[in-house]
Amino acid sequence: MTSFDTSPPLNVWRALLALSVVFVMLATTGWTAVHSHRGSTALQDSRSAWQHGRLHGERLPGPDASPSRLARFFAALTAEDRSRLVHRYPLAVGNMNGAPVDLRYEANRLALHTARTTELARMHDSRLTPAGQQDAGQRMHRFTALMAEDRQILAFDPEGSGRVAEVFGDLRRAERVSVVVPGVDTDLLTFEKTGRPYSAPVGMASSLYGAERTASPRTRTAVIAWADYTAPSGLGVDAATGVRAEDGAVRLNALLRALPGRAPVALFCHSYGSVVCGVAAPSLPGRVSDIAVAASPGMRVQRASHLRTSARVWAMRDATDWIQDVPYMELGGLGHGADPVSAAFGARVLSARGAQGHAGYFQPGTTSLANFAEIGVGAYHSVRCAHDDDACRGGLPRTAKAGRA
Repeated sequence: MTSFDTSPPLNVWRALLALSVVFVMLATTGWTAVHSHRGSTALQDSRSAWQHGRLHGERLPGPDASPSRLARFFAALTAEDRSRLVHRYPLAVGNMNGAPVDLRYEANRLALHTARTTELARMHDSRLTPAGQQDAGQRMHRFTALMAEDRQILAFDPEGSGRVAEVFGDLRRAERVSVVVPGVDTDLLTFEKTGRPYSAPVGMASSLYGAERTASPRTRTAVIAWADYTAPSGLGVDAATGVRAEDGAVRLNALLRALPGRAPVALFCHSYGSVVCGVAAPSLPGRVSDIAVAASPGMRVQRASHLRTSARVWAMRDATDWIQDVPYMELGGLGHGADPVSAAFGARVLSARGAQGHAGYFQPGTTSLANFAEIGVGAYHSVRCAHDDDACRGGLPRTAKAGRA
């Protein structure tokens, strides 16, 4: 009787070993820093309360109703009724796709005030350990900063490690909208950083907003720092697979379908954020004109064409970025697929000169940021390609500020 060897081929074992070794290596070189998740806060779950609420005896629409349905609902209300709902259900209204953006800003400021009060009390709670009191203090300071009068908080959820999104510019009047999608270890506490500010979502988005205004002063732009998904925390299965990206993709598409106006939207996806954008790509609304990824571990596909999107796909990676050592493959759900800057992938490959490492792509003065800004304002023929030729600009319109070309 003939025996058959059913063990995996040697090259499969080598691939698995390579994945394991590199992911362990990345754990010690800065890809992730472990942050513990925090339990529920004392802030009322007004989303749940909204589901059972009434206004003038009529049931409120479901919080997950279509953005158009919710937009019509709020448009039909008086200013007094809108204010009543904001004060009664701040966490629900503040995160409701379809609610007017100014109303969301107001609701989230109220929710932040309540969350800050809760953390202020926890700072002096003798039942907590010193580490717990310190955590409360950090969160209290973060909430205080987010409450500043000039900040426009589009989404806020303090539960667990927290989620948040912030707008730079006038989202309602924007002619071009950019959305920054960050990666691993993004939460409320890392949303903004004093040290290395351009490695955090707020610094990334504010830097991009400034660069876009410099690139095209007459173009009305808005940039969203979008940390409204639960990113992987620390190195583990979540960071090496698309589990968190799948949930993030649903949330990202929900945001995009609720944005006001009809302005073209460009996505700027960093590190694991590019995994989120890759998973989201097939369902993106037509107004998404561009997907630009930097420091990508892969987009869960082998070729750009497999993303099944009409958006232009751009990719960049600085020569000093350690992400290049990730095995670009997907095996049994582990890993994120092909290298987006490889010729075989088929993206338009941009220069990232000056980025310096994994987190420097939004640093002012870099070619990477300048390229992002040109894409953001639709000045495609001003981008600098990664190679000496002009291949990344092939077949593109000179400008596309008012819509997709």
